[in-house]
Parts: sequence; structure tokens; C-alpha cells
Amino acid sequence: MVRDRQGLQGPRSVSLLPDFPDLPLLVLPGYGGSGPAHWQSHWQALDPAIRRFAPPSWDAPKLEEWIAALNEAVAGFDHPCLLIAHSLACPLVAHWSQRPHAPVAGAFLVAPPDTSAPRFPVEAAEFKDAPDLSLGFPAMLLASRDDPYASLDHARERASRWGAEFVDAGTLGHINADSALGDWPQGRALLERFVVGI
Repeated sequence: MVRDRQGLQGPRSVSLLPDFPDLPLLVLPGYGGSGPAHWQSHWQALDPAIRRFAPPSWDAPKLEEWIAALNEAVAGFDHPCLLIAHSLACPLVAHWSQRPHAPVAGAFLVAPPDTSAPRFPVEAAEFKDAPDLSLGFPAMLLASRDDPYASLDHARERASRWGAEFVDAGTLGHINADSALGDWPQGRALLERFVVGI
């Protein structure tokens, strides 16, 4: 997965989900982290209340370390939070969902990679073989038609196996900083639709 290391202008502060002020939001970047030009970082810049989980390393991801970091982050909220996951964080959520964990409101999963594909980074090999089981909480999975790290059919199958609503997001590449989405209004609208549904 491409690592995002680009610049970002500081936007004004707003609530990402103004109709749901009591719903905590937790951002889960993928391999390499989400740089300042990534839509996840834009969302955090818009809404300072959004938190980001913090594993020991973005560039040398270890499954157990990332699961521990996710557990710590989820436990830090007073109410069940909503997970906003990109790329490698999607199979992370699948692995984590099958372990004992604090309750979450749901998961917004964007651009899950095909962990069996040749382009999947060897550094993240521990994230392979994600469980083919329902996550056990509401989920929406968004995928791009031209994602270099997973086919649309693969993403659709992941959504089915994880019990997630599937959304074809169009041609957005890996839906990362290179996609030049800014604060990604389409994604924000889909996030709001998902939250309304749960």
C-alpha cells in the first residue's frame, strides 16, 4: 500500500457528524500510517474530537501489537465508538473482532487489501488469513473499482463474509492521499448514512 506523506492546509474546525455529537470516532490508518493529505487526517483536522489509534510502528506492523493498540484505544472511550478503518486496518478489525473486546458501535471499512495478492507487503504478513466470519457489529465496506491492492469482487466477497454493507465507491484508486480526495465529501455522506442506519 502506498504510504501517504503529503502536505495539508489547516481547515476550520467542525463536527464530522453534527447530528451524533455523543458518538466517539476512532480513526485506524493502514500500513505506513495516514499522512496529512489522507482523508482520515482531513477528517481529524476538521473535527479535533476524533481520535487515532497508535500502534508501536506504522511501517513494521505486528498483528498482536496493533490489536493491543486497538484494544487500548477502544477502552479509552466512555461510550462505544465507531471505527473508521482504511486499508490494512480492515483485516485488523476482522482479526480483532474475533477476540474478546469492548463493544463498538460499528465499523466503516475503506479499501480493504487482498492479503493474498502479490502486492500485499511482506512486512504485514501477520495480517493475512483474516477470519471469514461476521464481525459481530454493524459495518459498511467501501471499495474502489480500480484499487491496485484488491479487486472489486474481492472487496464484495469480504463484505459478504464480514456481514458488512457493500458500497461501490467508483474509481478512486486505493482511496488514499494519492486519490486527492481532500476531506472526501462522498465518504462523509456515506459515513453519515451508515450511522443513521445503526
